[in-house]
Amino acid sequence: MLSKITGFALCGLEGVPVEVETDVNKGVVAYDLVGLPSASVKESKDRVESAIKNSAMYFPVNKITINLAPADIKKDGSHYDLPLAISILKASDQLTADTDGIVFLGELALDGALRPVTGIMPILISAKAKGYTRFIVPFANANEASYLEGTSVYALSSLRETVDFLTGEKQFKPVEYRDFAALRSERSYNYDLSLVRGQKVAKRALEIAVAGGHNILLAGPPGTGKTLLARCIPTIMPDMTFEEALEVTKIHSVSGELSEEGIVSLRPFRTPHHTATTVSLCGGGNVKIHAGEISKAHNGVLFLDELPEYTRRTLESLRQPLEDRIITVARAGGAITFPADFILCASMNPCPCGNYGSSYLTCTCTPAQIHKYRNKISGPLLDRIDLQVEVDGIKYEDLAGESNEESSASVKERVEKARAIQRERFKDESSSVKVNANMGEKQLKKYCRLSAECEEVLRAAFEALHLSARARARIIKVARTIADLTFSEEILPDHILEAASYRSYDSNNL
Repeated sequence: MLSKITGFALCGLEGVPVEVETDVNKGVVAYDLVGLPSASVKESKDRVESAIKNSAMYFPVNKITINLAPADIKKDGSHYDLPLAISILKASDQLTADTDGIVFLGELALDGALRPVTGIMPILISAKAKGYTRFIVPFANANEASYLEGTSVYALSSLRETVDFLTGEKQFKPVEYRDFAALRSERSYNYDLSLVRGQKVAKRALEIAVAGGHNILLAGPPGTGKTLLARCIPTIMPDMTFEEALEVTKIHSVSGELSEEGIVSLRPFRTPHHTATTVSLCGGGNVKIHAGEISKAHNGVLFLDELPEYTRRTLESLRQPLEDRIITVARAGGAITFPADFILCASMNPCPCGNYGSSYLTCTCTPAQIHKYRNKISGPLLDRIDLQVEVDGIKYEDLAGESNEESSASVKERVEKARAIQRERFKDESSSVKVNANMGEKQLKKYCRLSAECEEVLRAAFEALHLSARARARIIKVARTIADLTFSEEILPDHILEAASYRSYDSNNL
């Protein structure tokens, strides 16, 4: 007898329907699985056989042929176990219930228990878009499946439960829908700008960076609070919308990094070590292409501590995603595009000993050593970092004092007002232009017209700092953000001056 069950394959972050066709016939006992299955799918035979037998059913001693259609898509992962088992049970007349329109996902243990699988969220989103509304998933994936409206997701704990549900012997309620807004209000960050003493210039730069979606570099001696400042960036970013949370959750779901909540409710803050490889940062893989750190930082922050310690190749791989906000990972098995819209925050010491330029400490490095150290960061990469801020140490009195520092909540309020101005400004533009940092030449000419006085100030900065055309455009974008923070419709000379002051760390000036 022939049976057909619906499963799903994952191609990057997109789900593709897979029809599990099973034919059980007389003949030499065999188990043939075709349709481009990976090794993990081929190994499912032993898991499925044991799970069926230990669920008080029998595994047919016949010639079993299973086809995973379409056959031109690579099938990888353990979530095919459940649809394979159900398909075999139907083909052997042990299950006669109607399974049309139901998507089955789950890994089987040898005793028939359903184990959680990765990638549930992107599969459900893709399946819903294709018209599927009924799903059976492992019980441990219930939270992840509970944030999608308009679907009936049944979270079951075993193959036996699945069969009983399909035959009507047992009744189960679909997973209850959970409100994302309520969850988000319960979560909070462990850091706050009020914990950072002094560093007014750096805090101002952080506010500008977040308000306009700009990249930022913090340079200064060790122990001046660069890492703490970086960790405070998500606390002043606007709360994620539900749509943004789904985008981030899809990436983390495929990577198997979701918490028990089942959704990412706080903006990501990724901090890869400086020994990270290019593949771990950008994504890749031989059998299955996976997302890298820059995609996992989507809608959040990518923090690169000790920037010069990363390999040159790794740093240069950032240039394209910083411009395009996406990254296409191409391998022999195909090419997959991942989102990569993040704020890059990098930190570094000004020299090998870390004390160059400090007003409190003495540098022991030679000019040649300083130049070699800073030259590890290429000019094209620095061009793409809009704000370059020098962070100096502070006095003990400032650390031990009782001064009231501004909280992240206060800064966040100003940031949200500036973001609201930008949403209104770019409402008629393409979806890729959301903040000032995303503007292209077309938007610059339209929204960032400069007066003659502003042009003269910008010309002086351009010539004095030996800037590139890209750096000039980024100064204008930062000036536009500064103007938005002051609710100014026009860019003023003071805004240009402040924006240009954050370019003093370009490699041309080392």
